Amino acid sequence: MSGECVPDGPDLKEMSDYSEEDLWQLINDNRHRISLSVRPCRLMPYLRQARVLTEVDEDEILSSHNLTNRTMRTSYMLDLLGTQGRNGAVALLEGLMIHYPTIYTQVTGRTPNTEPSQFSGLIKYSELTEYLIRAVTGMQKELQEARNEAGQLGARSASLESELSQLVEQEKDCRDLQSDYERMRKHLAAAHREVTKLKDEKCDVYVRYTSAIEEKSAVNIRNRDLSLQVYQLQTELQKAESESNFQKRRSLRCASPAETQQLREEVSALRRQLLEAEKFSPAREDILVQDLAEALDGRMELAEQLKCYREESEQLLREKEEILEQKERVSLQVEQLTLDCTMYKQKSTVIQGQMRELQAERDHAYVSRDEAQAQIARSLAEKDTLRAHLVELQERIFTLRSQQGTRRDRRDTSGGREVSWESSSSEDSPCTTAPRLRLRRMPAINPASCDDAAPERIDSFRSYTADPPCSESLRRRDETLYEDSSLEMTDTESLLDDYVFLPDENCKGLQRTKAYRATALQRTPSTNGSTKRTSPPPFLVRSRPPAIRVSARVLTISFQADTLLSQLTVVGGNKTGVFVHQVMEGSAAQGVGIRPGSQIVQVKYEQNQQSLSMVLVDSTLEEALWALDQVRGFCHISLRPSQDAYETLLQQLQSTHTNSGDSFYVRVNLALPSGPGGALVVSCNDILHVTNTQPAGTEDSWRASHVYPCQLLDLQSGTVPNYYRAQRLLIRAIEEMSFQIKMGRKTPEKQKAVRIVSTGRQGRNPLWMSVENRQTPSTEPGDASAPRGCVTLMPYTLVTPHFPPVCRPILLLPTTLGRILDKKMAEWQGFKLCEPEVLTPTEHAARLQRSEVLEECEQDGNQSYTLQSVEKVMKQGIHCVLPLGLDCVRRLHRAEIFPIIIFITQTARSARKLRSKLLHRHGRTEEQLLACSQSEEPLLDKLPCLYRHVAPDSWCDTTALMTSLRTIIWEEQKKIVWVEPDLW
Repeated sequence: MSGECVPDGPDLKEMSDYSEEDLWQLINDNRHRISLSVRPCRLMPYLRQARVLTEVDEDEILSSHNLTNRTMRTSYMLDLLGTQGRNGAVALLEGLMIHYPTIYTQVTGRTPNTEPSQFSGLIKYSELTEYLIRAVTGMQKELQEARNEAGQLGARSASLESELSQLVEQEKDCRDLQSDYERMRKHLAAAHREVTKLKDEKCDVYVRYTSAIEEKSAVNIRNRDLSLQVYQLQTELQKAESESNFQKRRSLRCASPAETQQLREEVSALRRQLLEAEKFSPAREDILVQDLAEALDGRMELAEQLKCYREESEQLLREKEEILEQKERVSLQVEQLTLDCTMYKQKSTVIQGQMRELQAERDHAYVSRDEAQAQIARSLAEKDTLRAHLVELQERIFTLRSQQGTRRDRRDTSGGREVSWESSSSEDSPCTTAPRLRLRRMPAINPASCDDAAPERIDSFRSYTADPPCSESLRRRDETLYEDSSLEMTDTESLLDDYVFLPDENCKGLQRTKAYRATALQRTPSTNGSTKRTSPPPFLVRSRPPAIRVSARVLTISFQADTLLSQLTVVGGNKTGVFVHQVMEGSAAQGVGIRPGSQIVQVKYEQNQQSLSMVLVDSTLEEALWALDQVRGFCHISLRPSQDAYETLLQQLQSTHTNSGDSFYVRVNLALPSGPGGALVVSCNDILHVTNTQPAGTEDSWRASHVYPCQLLDLQSGTVPNYYRAQRLLIRAIEEMSFQIKMGRKTPEKQKAVRIVSTGRQGRNPLWMSVENRQTPSTEPGDASAPRGCVTLMPYTLVTPHFPPVCRPILLLPTTLGRILDKKMAEWQGFKLCEPEVLTPTEHAARLQRSEVLEECEQDGNQSYTLQSVEKVMKQGIHCVLPLGLDCVRRLHRAEIFPIIIFITQTARSARKLRSKLLHRHGRTEEQLLACSQSEEPLLDKLPCLYRHVAPDSWCDTTALMTSLRTIIWEEQKKIVWVEPDLW
């Protein structure tokens, strides 16, 4: 819009007569246009220069998460300017006049005038001039960028026009080709019609030819019949002539009547014979007619065969031509393949030469690597020597400085003295110094994240050198470590809380560190009372890995959340993660920006002098709901945006295959009978696949399925008691068993009722992994966190599936009978007895330290059964028979070797079956066998894997027992091995 089309009117100084309401009425009338067209980032410098907006207002307008688009930011900026009254309106109009003259003209109806004298005076003349110069410079840069962009767009337009012209030409060619194609298609259709017409005419000619042949045959037959009739007539004529001649001669001769009579009789006899000869019988006529019909049919068949032969001859000619063409193509391909073969031979020769060169380079690299490794080993040895020398020197320096500080303190008569870092540890006893910790290498926590953590290590307050820190470093460390947690310290705390460090049993300085932290916590003013933590509920706790870092971008939000679970609805489980599904409208969670689709990583809260930190990365849905239900006040919740995983989980939940994000396997330690509501019948030592810890319509129950022994397939499904209720059932079953033992009742049971499994982690269940429980010892009688004795009883234990190789080792129990049967089993094909190795005392000590010694040989103290001897037999593809005891099972499991454990239950009757043939021969008695069986059978429940029982009534003699053992080994070899974690 040019200046001639806009009426001249008062400028901003002349508009000073307008009241505040008039100016804002003018702006509000055009608020929609301003909100759609104006960018707040362009007006913000001028508004900040005019002092109508502050830095906080700028950050709130440009960085607020609630303002999701530019229109909302501009509208919010107008609201903030409205609070500034008239100055806000005048500053906004001046900014529009400078940066958006068109919008200024549309709002005020006046021509913009950027002379300094025409401004309202909110900005000083020098500042205004400087700002106008910067604005003009920015506009010139924008104009230059716009011109460059216009040039680029022009070049792009030219290229597009050239491409468009090429496309037009290609389209024209395509139309020509389309017309040619239509013309050829029509010509082909016409030719096809002509060919069809010629085929029809050819068929008509064949029909006419066949009819003509048939007519010709009929004419020939008729001609032959007529010729036969003419011949018969001629024969009759000749007979008549001969008779007439004979009569004439006879009449002329004078004969006697007797002779005449005789001649007459002869003539009549001859006539009868002639008539009989001339007449045809019906049978003969039929035969002739049939012969004639067969001759006609044969003629027709010959004609058809002739036609077929002609067609076959034409087809053979065409096939011959095709075969000749194929022969030519094959000959060309053979020539081409011959050339390719020659070329490939040359290439293979070149490649083999290159391979030989690469092998030589590889061998050279191996030699160089070995030399480098040897040099590194020497350097490390020298480094360790120098480090030991450095430590000794530092000890001496430390002692000398301590003594020097003690002497200085004694000579110092003034009251003010500075305590150095060297003498701070010897305040009470100046002559004695606390022993310093020796330098040692730090363990690698997460090698994959070392590169990412390098900048943080540089900026960290922690020291990574062997030099002692100064007092200022100690003060900064104390302030940084133990100041009160707030929103600004969330990132620092998340860096420390992302790791769970396990204590080193050999590190004595860890206790000092804990004591130092406890002292610092008592000194911190923000800590009220003790910092003891609540005991988590005993269900589904898996031990958290010792050093797992929470990956990806994590946002930690701190807010006052009363009854957090009522504000959120979560879905998921340990397999998929726990996600926010719904947020209650108007709640505090919605106000701080929690949205559906975010994965809950960690929850921290403090209440009633108790603090709890829960990592929900791989917790079950039941654990997550309990953890969120415990939040009753100020909390810190860590969220990870993961919309793709959340949408995948929703798709899985909508399908009929799954109804939760939970998935883990447990071993049942008690027998559960059937019950109402689809309860699953479970026996002791069964393996269950838990798929939902919060099924709909049930309370205190899990959704689980039996597992197929040979594959990870779910069988019959139903509900089982959750950890709380199953633990109460386990305690009740143990009490009933104890009561029956006290009353002297012995009820024979075919199946095992309970399996008593306990853990050394009192106060927390070893299956739950989300709670980091750090309790302070408490002796108060009403302390809720004090562990009870029954908490260590475990109705379920987590198990992990393993798929061992084809041939697993065999371990027969009890040991007394197993040592006898091992030798018999080793005689089978595919079985071999494990042989002990002769080890020197040094080798024995070294392998024992590496847990490679399974058991020492009883006959010879220098021989031992090792892991290497077992692996040597397994590599041959046969079963290794282990003449060992139960102590070797855990060592084998650490080496990923899972033996088949078979326990042959013994009674007095079964022992008598073995007395005559086995026990007496090997110097064993029935009492020894029964005692060994009774002592080893209770130890089977402590094994981290399943075992197989052989009932005493399932065999009658040694042969039947060995056959039963072979069948059991074949069945167990196909099964999955379920292994429990170490619970102590």
